[in-house]
Amino acid sequence: MKKNEFKIASFYQFKKVKNPQKLQLLLKDFCQFNKLKGTILVANEGINGTVGGHDNNINTFIKELLKLGFKSLNNKFSYFSYMPFYRLKIRLKKEIVTFKTESINVEKNTALHVEPKKWNNIIEDKNVVIVDVRNKYESDIGSFKNANKSNTKNFTEFKKYIENNLVIVRSKKIAMFCTGGIRCEKASSYMKSIGFKNLYQLKGGVLKYLEEIPVKKSKWKGECFLFDNRVSVKNGIKKGTYDLCHGCRMPINAKNKLSIKYEEGVSCDYCFDKLTMKKKQSLRQRNKQIIIAKKRGLYNPYIRYSTSNYK
Repeated sequence: MKKNEFKIASFYQFKKVKNPQKLQLLLKDFCQFNKLKGTILVANEGINGTVGGHDNNINTFIKELLKLGFKSLNNKFSYFSYMPFYRLKIRLKKEIVTFKTESINVEKNTALHVEPKKWNNIIEDKNVVIVDVRNKYESDIGSFKNANKSNTKNFTEFKKYIENNLVIVRSKKIAMFCTGGIRCEKASSYMKSIGFKNLYQLKGGVLKYLEEIPVKKSKWKGECFLFDNRVSVKNGIKKGTYDLCHGCRMPINAKNKLSIKYEEGVSCDYCFDKLTMKKKQSLRQRNKQIIIAKKRGLYNPYIRYSTSNYK
């Protein structure tokens, strides 16, 4: 970490929350006071979020979560030169990761967690079925070699993938991974409830693996998509090469930007033909406002702020 970098904390814990509304207000007040930005989801089943801020404020925030009873948080920390979030959003949800499945005990019944340093041994076993639990646009930019990609549009579709592709191999060892671990927790709990037994998941997800495993020993190919303005990271949690299309929120690379349908901050190949002219004009106007704010030294939530000029 450098003194001029923001600290980013990704965390979750499945834990029964008696009063989600009260917790939401407590977290909102705390984060606003400590100038933290990011997204936190609160539900009866627990908490899930990623926030960024100055190092000391993030450390204080994690201590506050411990005081609030979240003593088994799955934490991951990284650093970035710019604030990777536009604003603070703390939302109440039915689930902290939407899967639309009831009657599963995620807090107590999930796959066996495999430490990153032991993960290579698992996925190099030819008798193990390796499953990428993430969505198609995530696995398209990076994954583990020989992983079976679910090619889902959203996480709720993963149930169909289980029925169509994994039930027939339920007797084999199945090793699952996702970005931070939370989707594997939910999916494996569901799978155990319908009879799966030999389930393993990468503890801390791909992010923890990229953080702990040296580049020379890494089995990860490509980049890992993130749900913030960093867009993607590589081994060592270094900033990746992808940007985000503001028209459709899809990750795009240098090749995508060569398309005649690409317009910075407006559209790309994925969305050019789908966006209305009104939407495109709105995005162009936003770009103009950002440029004006930069020139005049005015605040705009979409400007990239460093630690020295962060408000």
